[in-house]
Amino acid sequence: MSKVSKTDWKRLAAMSDKEIDKSDIPELSDDFFARAELRTPPKQTVTIRLDSDVLAWFKEQGQGYQTRINQLLRVYMETTRHKSR
Repeated sequence: MSKVSKTDWKRLAAMSDKEIDKSDIPELSDDFFARAELRTPPKQTVTIRLDSDVLAWFKEQGQGYQTRINQLLRVYMETTRHKSR
């Protein structure tokens, strides 16, 4: 974030859920979840050249390493996109 947060994070972390005022946030009903749709961008198969040690490290983390690589690239994309605005 480029702006300094005015939130008192220590005070908030010390509060219980019951102490947090959520009165301005409406409860989500069962109807909301019945109509909700999960939308994810379509995946595209690509060939990418990675350093062998980088690929080995991701594979060592276990199943889903391609998803983790995608997640890291997405975070980088979103961070860079916000900085350029």
